[in-house]
Formats: sequence, structure tokens, C-alpha cells
Amino acid sequence: MKNKSKRWQSIFLPAFLTVLSIFFLAPIFLVLMNSFKGQFYISDAPFALPDSQTFVGLRNYWSGIQKVDFFSAFGYSVFITVFSVAAIVLFTAMTAWYLVRVGTRAANGFYYLFVFSMIVPFQMVMFTMSKMANLLHLDNPVGIVLLYLGFGSGLSVFLYSGFIKSIPRDVEEAAMIDGCHPLQIFFFVVFPMLKPTAITVAILNAMWIWNDYLLPYLVIGSRYRTIPIAVQYLQGGYGSRDMGALMATLILAIIPIVVFYLACQKYIIRGVMAGAVKG
Repeated sequence: MKNKSKRWQSIFLPAFLTVLSIFFLAPIFLVLMNSFKGQFYISDAPFALPDSQTFVGLRNYWSGIQKVDFFSAFGYSVFITVFSVAAIVLFTAMTAWYLVRVGTRAANGFYYLFVFSMIVPFQMVMFTMSKMANLLHLDNPVGIVLLYLGFGSGLSVFLYSGFIKSIPRDVEEAAMIDGCHPLQIFFFVVFPMLKPTAITVAILNAMWIWNDYLLPYLVIGSRYRTIPIAVQYLQGGYGSRDMGALMATLILAIIPIVVFYLACQKYIIRGVMAGAVKG
């Protein structure tokens, strides 16, 4: 009976996961396929493969790059994503280490505030936040990094704290006896041990920040267009849009984050399990 059940699972589970993968990958393939077709053929036959009549080569890609000033938007997106993720990875790790090791009531209170921030909808604070960002002159690519640091702290502190609880205090005490001060203990002893969780935090936040539309739109608007905002500007007035350029620009937008995810995906499950289960 057990062998029969295992055999059924070995057949059903791969088949189910294959169908699920096709279901999730189909929209991306559809966008990729239509990015090589003429604009009018996309709406007429969106599910048809490009042929000698509909195929336009890289024309849509050049058109999308020129219309939205893609390389400028790409530069702003890279700058905001890289520096926001770096700030989140470093400062939330230091925060989590302090809160876990101090262990006072005040520290525990701050920890639960970070956890509580994960369940507060962004829509509740977005108008107040955008007004304060304007008053504090944070409505620029540098200022928005601080905003992302604030919004990304909740989940990151939660993941780091779970892993830090599993690190024996003896390791840090030994480093202290050898003459290390707290910053040396963190950077040379603790932080290298946080690598799996740090990579997970970096991946999750990079995917969120790279694809985020609402926060950059509210804070920096059209002055410093990130890629999601630039793509939106391909939508013309009265519902008119260049579908070919739109499809091509979407493909260009998702390539960097997909490559980054594929390069680091092996750390995700390991880091999430370490941060959420241990301790």
C-alpha cells in the first residue's frame, strides 16, 4: 500500500508542478512572443506565433527604448534598488542583533513594532508619507532609499532575529575576550554567519523594490522615472497605447531581476527556514 502511494505521488506531484509552472510561465511567454510582432497584429491575434507577416524583429525594442528613455529609467532603478537593498541588509542586521542580544523589555517592544509594521497596509500611510517626504526633501533618488529602508525593515528584522537566536553567545564572548569591540564582533563574527539570511533578505527586497510602482510614483514622480513608471508612460491618452513597444519594454524590465533571482534562488529556502524556524 505504501509503495502504491509513493508511486502515485511520484507521478502526480511532478505532473502537477509541471502544469503549475506552465500556468505561471505562460503570461511571460505570451509577452515575449508578442514583443516581436507588429502592433496591430498583437490585438488581432495575441496567441498566434510570429510569422513572416507579423514578425518585426527588434523594432519594438528600439521603439520602446527611445520612447521611454529606457537607459535613464534603468539607471535610476539600479541606483535605487542597489542602495536600498544594501542599506536594508546592513542596518536591519545590526538592528536585529542588538534587539536579540540586549533582550530588555524596550528591545522586545521595538522588535514587536517591527513585526507589527509588516501587517500595516501601505495604503494607510502613503499620503502622509508622501507629504512628509516632500517636506523633508526626500523626494529624490537618494531620499527614497531611506523610505525603502523603513518599509523593508519589518520583514528583514524578523528574519534576521530568528537566525541570530540560533547563534551561540559563546562565539561572541570569545571574540570579546580576544579584544574585539562590538562593531568588530558584528562585522567579523556575526555578519559572516548571517550570509544565508542576508542573501534571502537581499533577494526578497530587490524583487520588491525593482518592481515597485506606487512608492516611486508618489514620492519622485516623473522627474526621476524608474522602469515601472517609464513603462506606464507608454499608455497614451484615451486608452491608446503602443502594444509592441510596451511588450518589448516589459521584457527588458524583467530580465535583470529574473537573472538576479536565478543566480541566488538556492539561498531563498535555506535563508527563510533559518530566519523563521530557528530559535
